[in-house]
Amino acid sequence: MLPVLSYSQIRCLEAVTMEQGPLTVLDLMEMAGAASAQRIIELHAAGVFGDADRFLIVAGMGNNGGDGLVIARLLHSSGLEVRVLRILHRGAPSPEHAVNHRRLLEMGVDVADIDHSISDIYLYDNEVIIDSLLGAGISRSPEGLVSEVIAWINGSGHPVVAIDLPSGSIAPGDGPPFAPEACVHAHCTLTLEVPKLGLLLPETGQCAGRLEILPIGLNAAEERSIERIGHWVRAVDLHDRLRPRPRFGHKGTFGHCLVGAGAQGMFGAAVLAVKGCLRSGVGLVTAHVPGDAAAGLMTIVPDAMSWVDPCSDHLSSLPSLDRFNAVALGPGCGQHSDTAVVVEQYLRSGRLALVLDADALGLLASKPEWLDLLGPRTVLTPHPKEMDRLLGSPSASSYERLRRTQAFAERHRCTVVLKGAYSVTCTSDGQLYFNSTGNAGMAKGGSGDVLTGLIAGLLAQGYSMLDACVIGVYLHGSAGDIAADELGMDGMRPSDLIDALPKAWKKLRSASK
Repeated sequence: MLPVLSYSQIRCLEAVTMEQGPLTVLDLMEMAGAASAQRIIELHAAGVFGDADRFLIVAGMGNNGGDGLVIARLLHSSGLEVRVLRILHRGAPSPEHAVNHRRLLEMGVDVADIDHSISDIYLYDNEVIIDSLLGAGISRSPEGLVSEVIAWINGSGHPVVAIDLPSGSIAPGDGPPFAPEACVHAHCTLTLEVPKLGLLLPETGQCAGRLEILPIGLNAAEERSIERIGHWVRAVDLHDRLRPRPRFGHKGTFGHCLVGAGAQGMFGAAVLAVKGCLRSGVGLVTAHVPGDAAAGLMTIVPDAMSWVDPCSDHLSSLPSLDRFNAVALGPGCGQHSDTAVVVEQYLRSGRLALVLDADALGLLASKPEWLDLLGPRTVLTPHPKEMDRLLGSPSASSYERLRRTQAFAERHRCTVVLKGAYSVTCTSDGQLYFNSTGNAGMAKGGSGDVLTGLIAGLLAQGYSMLDACVIGVYLHGSAGDIAADELGMDGMRPSDLIDALPKAWKKLRSASK
């Protein structure tokens, strides 16, 4: 898997690559600029920028600005109209920047230097802005001329492509709280070689727009061995994790999952979770639902069996667990005291792989003493507010929440799927797995219920805790992407994720061959 790196770790990777190359900083700049220019040309040809067919490179004085100068040269060489604004925010450019500046001038590319005022900056109506103003590693919000240029870019209304990361991004955990107004708001960010943590967190990632990762040829062996923050999960990474479906397999081969869900007014959550489980490839699914939900559920989802709770409107009893391989518990189950007892009984049984979500997490948070009952066979799937409740207090930032969740999973020896734009699977040994699929059309009540059933169904088939989570989260996001492509993010529903899961499975099986 590609590593997710901090800004300092990517500098280390670059240094190692140069030592073993042998490559120079100038070579790396050329590689980064070439990969970026090629992708910009492809996006232009695909009509991503609409009627815009000219390019304005806004370059700082460092190596990120040098990348922009390489892009300008290559776009010009390809026949596109391009001009450059160099923002003179420091005394002298980096040596590599200076080399590429000279090359541009020799080619006759229009380069204007801005050293104190943006009043003379103009934009053509059909111009795309390429942001290569600031690189990685700044520890405070931009000020002065740079902040004025960033505000001008954000107010331009033009398409903006950021190179590596939007200018003004602050490394998570460094310096003062991040100020979004002091950062370029890009429509697309072409990040180089590997994803950086700041692009995957809400505060800084909101400025990145659509994220694309461009390989530029750094040392692949070092990428695998370098110290990393986490792992970036793609289809190709799941090849060896997918279990075969034997020709002579039968429903017993693929496991039996129990889904405990639903309470008065929230029976739909049970439907979504059960349907998500049925799309996991599991052999058998039994729905544990309140009495009032049973008839409707079996009509809507005839593929599943049922264990009808003695109580009509909430879960109050624990069925015999002898015939099951995994359990999903919590979607729409409510906060009744009887249901709390059921959650505790599941936790104390410790016999089966257990996925807790939604109301089960709320009940768990209300009983901190139950946290000691978590363990290696437990998966929690909280959204950020649910995670903060489990942690006992709000988190100051998404970075702090991530670090606290990582420590929580280690301390309680469980697996936590922290849901979000790039959902993170936090393992009991402290590893982080960031998901690469999904979109904002999935940000609707019920989407998480589908994921709960899907992960539990994978566990029932014999997948490990880690594999069930990373595969389930990837498939869930992929189904969301398929639904968004077909229906649009606004109109798609959580039910559409269920309908798209077969296509997501086929796509994953095909891509990972």
